[in-house]
Amino acid sequence: MVNMNFVEQANRIFSQAVADYHRTDHVDAPIRNPFAVGTIEHDLYLKNWIDTVQWHLEDIIRDPQIDPVEALALKRRIDKSNQDRTDLVERIDSYFWEQFHEVKAQADARINTESPAWAIDRLSILHVKLWHMQEQVDRADVSQEQHEKCVAKMAVLKEQLSDMTTSISQLLADYRSGARIMKVYRQMKMYNDPTLNPVLYGKK
Repeated sequence: MVNMNFVEQANRIFSQAVADYHRTDHVDAPIRNPFAVGTIEHDLYLKNWIDTVQWHLEDIIRDPQIDPVEALALKRRIDKSNQDRTDLVERIDSYFWEQFHEVKAQADARINTESPAWAIDRLSILHVKLWHMQEQVDRADVSQEQHEKCVAKMAVLKEQLSDMTTSISQLLADYRSGARIMKVYRQMKMYNDPTLNPVLYGKK
């Protein structure tokens, strides 16, 4: 059952996953998920691993000297990563649905603009940003001006982490109490579906 410490647990897992990735700092490093398959902890760790790898793929593809053939292969890989990310977010939403869909809604219950797993998605990506901004703060080969800018950005990211931790915790508490109605809308992405993308189904 989701409890009040769920977001703090997610923060710990995301922090662990991004640190584990950077032990090798290689997009092809095998994932060694320490959590049992089928648990929410496993899915949270995998979510952040996907986000961290994709962050680095996005860096690589922006190399102005990259070979066009390699760039296309990377673009395909990023597309697949985005689909994997979406599929995993929806699986995490299924977990939340199981926890909250039978809660009796209050008469004035509200509906949120996004599902809880998409908020968790943003939290995961924020941990990746924090790691890489800290790298920039720690650089010794930059001007004082750039260092100060990175320090200021790091402060904003830390504030955002605190705010997101609080707001997602409040959202889950609202679901638990019936103050918000648990609803999930699947993404229904069309560009990867051979029956919905005109380029893939051969529309002239």
